[in-house]
Amino acid sequence: MPRPNAAQLAYGSATVVFATVALLLLSRTTTTLGVAVVCVAGLLLGLLVAVTMPARGKAEPPAVAHLPQNDANRAPAVRVGAGADTRIGS
Repeated sequence: MPRPNAAQLAYGSATVVFATVALLLLSRTTTTLGVAVVCVAGLLLGLLVAVTMPARGKAEPPAVAHLPQNDANRAPAVRVGAGADTRIGS
């Protein structure tokens, strides 16, 4: 499994914090077991967000990059010289 990038870590951590606070406020639990269950649920939700988030830079390149490169079919490049005909305003 590849290492998570910075965005995945940031989104996963933010999800853990916000989900845990929201679940604690919504459940109004005061017992140790209830708080532990809510914390574990927040951690699992943050892990799920971090793992399912697409990683940047690993996307498939565009289809144009997969075209075969055949030098025989390429047109020769036009050479532009720095002669008198290329001056402007003279």
